[in-house]
Amino acid sequence: MSTIQDAIAKARATRNLTPTRQEMERGGDDPWAALTAFKPSIRRLRRNRIVAADGGRPAMDFDVIRTRMMQVMQANAWKRIAITSPTAACGKSTMVMNLAYSLSRHRDHKTMVLEMDMRKPSLSRAMQIPGEQQFSRVLEGRADFTDHAVRVGDNMIFATNVNAVNGSAELLQSPGTAQVLDDLSATYAPDTMIFDMPPMLTGDDTMAFLARVDCVLLLAASEQTSIKQIDKCERDIASQTNVMGVILNKCRYMDRDNAYDYYE
Repeated sequence: MSTIQDAIAKARATRNLTPTRQEMERGGDDPWAALTAFKPSIRRLRRNRIVAADGGRPAMDFDVIRTRMMQVMQANAWKRIAITSPTAACGKSTMVMNLAYSLSRHRDHKTMVLEMDMRKPSLSRAMQIPGEQQFSRVLEGRADFTDHAVRVGDNMIFATNVNAVNGSAELLQSPGTAQVLDDLSATYAPDTMIFDMPPMLTGDDTMAFLARVDCVLLLAASEQTSIKQIDKCERDIASQTNVMGVILNKCRYMDRDNAYDYYE
């Protein structure tokens, strides 16, 4: 029985990543259409606290953050935003995915999510993207982007990593990485590029990369992140780029109509 179930699961995964005939026909010179399409399981997303794909009440908190973020970025002509946290387990990657799905509901807004947390990648597993996508290979110049990224709908791209990467800080700081990002921006012309970064106080990966983005959102966890940690991260971010704001996550004592606190 398990063998049959495994075969069914494999067939479903292959079907999720197989371009339709219509997609192939309209690919042409459109680099977005040429990417492999992936349709995530809504049930799977919800199990992993990714609730912004469908909209409605569960997505309202993320929609508020999304709208404020878009307003600030558009006012400043910013396109690249990094999302990080002082330490692990603040909910950073969950925030990245929810903001991306919230943005994707703006049909004329194109979003690209790039996983730069290469010490502990999690996006591919959370969304159950089939295959062996390893975006780090693209940054190293050893693989083509189309082989390590998927398109969700018509206006959102995820480039993720299945495995952790040695020497990730050096990779993020390399001139080759800067060139790859510039090439992706020119080729796909996303309105927003979201970078899922490692926690700032657990290594030098994020500090090595901050100069390549326009702004940063810092995610802090209630009853876990200290004011001292937030202050240090804000100073370090401000020394290289713009601090868009701080999001307070996992707060149990706020008004239930406001699941997140956000300030600029």
